[in-house]
Amino acid sequence: MNELPTFVMEREFKAPRNLVWKAWTDPELLAKWYGPGVETIIHELDVRPGGVWRNEMRMKGKDGNQMSDYSLMTFIEVEEGETITLELASTDADWNPQPSMMMPNWPRLFFLEFLFEDDQDGTTKVTLTQRPMNATDDELAAFAGMIERMSSGWGSGFNIIEQILAELQA
Repeated sequence: MNELPTFVMEREFKAPRNLVWKAWTDPELLAKWYGPGVETIIHELDVRPGGVWRNEMRMKGKDGNQMSDYSLMTFIEVEEGETITLELASTDADWNPQPSMMMPNWPRLFFLEFLFEDDQDGTTKVTLTQRPMNATDDELAAFAGMIERMSSGWGSGFNIIEQILAELQA
């Protein structure tokens, strides 16, 4: 594949930028919306360039047993209230990179960017960009095949952010 498949999603939140930023950088709030429908445990969150976010999502597997999906995010750029860029890697329980246990041929490493912009009437626009890094052709194809469905997953989390922001402003 010549061009990297890229997922882009924009969302307007009815809250000032500082509160929307807080939803991404406060571990208690982040755990509420990241990985909707599962228990999210944030083992570490150091939001600064070079800082890391160690994340575990606990859920029941197809066999009914408890399982965990681990990921390690390394922050590349953090401009408070404006930009977060990071690399996201699937890992094992010891934070060592490994293929995703959730999906075969899923890229092992992603670049993510979140841009926060003031919009009209006190709202904040967030633009999410996600693309694979160092991916094989099979991994690129798997990601490209999922792009249309990714809005649902991210959208579910963003819906929870709307609820969180409403509570913070009440």
